[in-house]
Amino acid sequence: MRSTVTATGKHSRHRRPEDETMTAAQDSMTDRLTATLDGSRTQFPAEVTAAFDADRAALDAAGVPSDVAAIGTTIPDADVLTVHGSQTRLSDEIGDRPAVLVFYRGAWCPYCNIALRAYQQELVPALADRGVTLIALSPQKPDGSLSAQEAAELTFSVLSDPGNSVARSLGIIAPTNPDALAAQRQLGLDVTELNDDGTADLPFPTVVVLDRSRTVQFIDVHPNYTTRTESSEILAAVDALSRQ
Repeated sequence: MRSTVTATGKHSRHRRPEDETMTAAQDSMTDRLTATLDGSRTQFPAEVTAAFDADRAALDAAGVPSDVAAIGTTIPDADVLTVHGSQTRLSDEIGDRPAVLVFYRGAWCPYCNIALRAYQQELVPALADRGVTLIALSPQKPDGSLSAQEAAELTFSVLSDPGNSVARSLGIIAPTNPDALAAQRQLGLDVTELNDDGTADLPFPTVVVLDRSRTVQFIDVHPNYTTRTESSEILAAVDALSRQ
């Protein structure tokens, strides 16, 4: 289950001709996400797979929190970190343009890496043509952001959101599951060592489209971290900005 909200309450069906070429690539992203999930079930120990399956089932059942930011919410400015550890302001990174914010869990998450690569291929040229900034944020330390940027050869900004400050302002913090955390540690992954604030708190994978005043005009929240917002949905929301 996920939540998608736009300024009009529905997706626009207006497409630019170049957008139609993206369908196959988007299907490919979905296929890769599904294949990665299926592969994990054969590679991980049975008890780890069971813990992760139960975690996703609980996330699906709970759905999107009721306090997720609504359309028309202006997100507050916040301190964020570049891949080199320099402190900057989110407003400075966005500039005076509309923006697409992609919240992901971390470079350690294979589903996140698939989505970031897809957005690099499918969104970067299209958003540049539209004069829109693309930024990815996660709670991980800057070296994790750098790893994500280098591994996927990302040309857009990849920032650390210390303490999930920006994510919290949007109400998109996922609940922690002790059994899932224990299963991660069994695989040698301890999120508390990777997050900048030393906690295991993670955002729901979420895409937010902001207008020039940093006001939310579209927000798509995915409690199930194995699914992501398709590029066509993002571009439809961006194109809707120009018709307001």
